[in-house]
Amino acid sequence: MSKIRVLLIDDHALMRDGIRALLDLQDDIEIVGEASEGKEAIKKARELVPDVVIMDISMPEMDGLEATRQIKKKNPSVKVLVLTQHDNREYILSTIRSGSDGYLPKRALGSELVVAIRAVHQGHSFLYPTAAGALIEDYRRQVEKEPYDRLTEREREVFRLIADGQTSREIADTLFIALKTVHNHRAKIMIKLDIHNRSELVKYAIRKGLVTMDT
Repeated sequence: MSKIRVLLIDDHALMRDGIRALLDLQDDIEIVGEASEGKEAIKKARELVPDVVIMDISMPEMDGLEATRQIKKKNPSVKVLVLTQHDNREYILSTIRSGSDGYLPKRALGSELVVAIRAVHQGHSFLYPTAAGALIEDYRRQVEKEPYDRLTEREREVFRLIADGQTSREIADTLFIALKTVHNHRAKIMIKLDIHNRSELVKYAIRKGLVTMDT
């Protein structure tokens, strides 16, 4: 059985030594290379094409998040497992958005790191409980967000002009955009606000204080 080829990225030699000592005990895992910063990590990933990259976040020159983005962009099949001392919501969400396949805080047990490596190698995502909790909370915030807040800035402009009584042609002329673009924005606005005609849209705009009854 072929071993899981791991590239280890961390700017602390002591941390790398500790992880290497742990993984050397595993029959199905081998460390094929190491790097101490992001640019070197990208270079090593390109040369060695590992199965899994264990990536630290806080490193000199280029951080682990940017290194992760570039590694995944160049070779999406390489799995990236972020191992970091940061354990707050923003760092966790940034880690997920970077394209990483898993997240594990450095306070986790060595056995959990081994499980995480095997999981991402098999094509699964691995989220430590705190990461899973942050992801669920972020999803709930998105779901509970006021519908109007989901509109883009351009959609809000079109929305206000529709509510002001302008026709699609007038909106196109006002915003210097194509008529088809106005129609596309209008359709997206209706979907996001769950509104089905102009009358409902105007009523919504009045409730939001975007237009007055005299408009």
